[in-house]
Amino acid sequence: MQPVLNVEDVKKVENDLTGVGVSISELMHRAGISTAREVGEMGGSVQSVVVMCGLGNNGGDGWVCAEDLLGKGVRVTVVTPVEPDDIRGDLARVVANSAKRAGVPYVVAPPRSDLEQLLSQADVIVDAMLGTGFRGEPRAPFDIWIQCINESGVRVLSVDVPSGLSAQTGLTDGPCVAADLTVTMIVLKPGLLSDSGRDMCGTIVVAPLAEQTERLVREADPVAWRADLDDYVGMLPPLSNADDKFTRGSVLVVGGSQRFIGAPIMAAMAAARAGAGYVTLAVPAPIVPVVQAHLLEIPVLALPSAENGTFSADAASTVVELAEKRSCTLVGPGMRVTSGTVAVTSRLLNSDVPLVVDADGLNCIARLTSNALDEFPELLRRDKPLILTPHRGELGRLVGMQDNPPQSLTTAMEAARRIVWADGGSEIVVVAKGSATACISAEVAVLPKPGPASLATAGSGDVLGGVMASLLSRGDIQNEELPVLASLACEIHGYAGSLAINKRGSRGVMAGDVIDMLGLAEDALEEDIAFPEGEPEE
Repeated sequence: MQPVLNVEDVKKVENDLTGVGVSISELMHRAGISTAREVGEMGGSVQSVVVMCGLGNNGGDGWVCAEDLLGKGVRVTVVTPVEPDDIRGDLARVVANSAKRAGVPYVVAPPRSDLEQLLSQADVIVDAMLGTGFRGEPRAPFDIWIQCINESGVRVLSVDVPSGLSAQTGLTDGPCVAADLTVTMIVLKPGLLSDSGRDMCGTIVVAPLAEQTERLVREADPVAWRADLDDYVGMLPPLSNADDKFTRGSVLVVGGSQRFIGAPIMAAMAAARAGAGYVTLAVPAPIVPVVQAHLLEIPVLALPSAENGTFSADAASTVVELAEKRSCTLVGPGMRVTSGTVAVTSRLLNSDVPLVVDADGLNCIARLTSNALDEFPELLRRDKPLILTPHRGELGRLVGMQDNPPQSLTTAMEAARRIVWADGGSEIVVVAKGSATACISAEVAVLPKPGPASLATAGSGDVLGGVMASLLSRGDIQNEELPVLASLACEIHGYAGSLAINKRGSRGVMAGDVIDMLGLAEDALEEDIAFPEGEPEE
């Protein structure tokens, strides 16, 4: 796994590096040289480079990069808002003057028309304007420079973080550089992996800068870990000819109402497509005929219902009896929030079965705890695995943030940790869903590779719930493996979304298309896990 550090913790690592003999000045030189090396490896002809420098250390990295490129015979020009002698930062001023003495050409605060002409003649633009300490909205001249860069059509390499993007939150409050490549120093930051960061960073390369970096990053207690394919080894055991439908895992899906019939259908179909050998769907009695018409291979059971077409409290005992006969239960899709559905969810939480809670099952928990789940840890303490799969709105309702739900990956992780740390056990994982998803236990937060934008469609979460239940139903999962298992489910879901694009187009994918691709996605991921570098050797 690759570590991810909060921005403030990166500063601590930089300070710790000075304690082992790597000065901040040396780090700046290494960052600039690493950037220059990546410019040379961008492919194609790179004969002319424009380096856009800011006033701080990020700009200093750019000046070092420019001097190194000049020494390699590249035509390079620096664009700076002030003369090198007027740069406020001591280190940045020193390296800027070094580059000036080395003969690096530069222009100071050029008119927009001159800047546009200069950029149009470049093969690569290096964005070294606003670094990881940036917050808020870019001010002049950087707001105009960012617009010119994005309109140039030239390949862009950003140093540490695209200017205008928060390296911590992944959010933007104004114009932001859209980079083709981001060379981030020392370690990944959460904002590069989430929200607008996913669109703006392009390919991300980590430049560690020092051999001591890995140790110091681990000691800094990463906020999360980015999953790699080799982390999933053994998570997808091969099928055996000795398997039957029960040894492949049995899943009970509990959900549905007269208003929301499709959600439990999609969840059940996803569980089956993801590999569960036997899936059963339990729904309120009035909708059984409609549900059965859509499910030929999946048994549909009728449970007691209230007048409004939701589960009645009388369904709770039957649900638990059914769950005890299955290897995993998923509760929540489409069942609404009523006294009856709250009773069903509560009884399942108190049962001794592996459980995935999604959608309205989560909202039932919020109702049950008056939007303060972190104050009721006893509700979640159990011996068998429990996976909660809230999107940011549902997560906000669970922890009293319903009026101001988490807006970024980092705030979502903070909210999820309130739940898992209150529980304190290793049997619970919160899958905080979003443009980037985090699978969080009391010990670790695992970040799966995000899926494509096509997954932002109604029913996609129900599909993920079914995949999650299918993987969990296969058994033999240790509690400490739960975050990785949940991450794998997210990656299967994302891979299926990518495959569905090939069939339906990027804007035409619906949840049902994702379901159809789940089996192919698992096979493809299984092959990638076994042979991460490509085809197996003959």
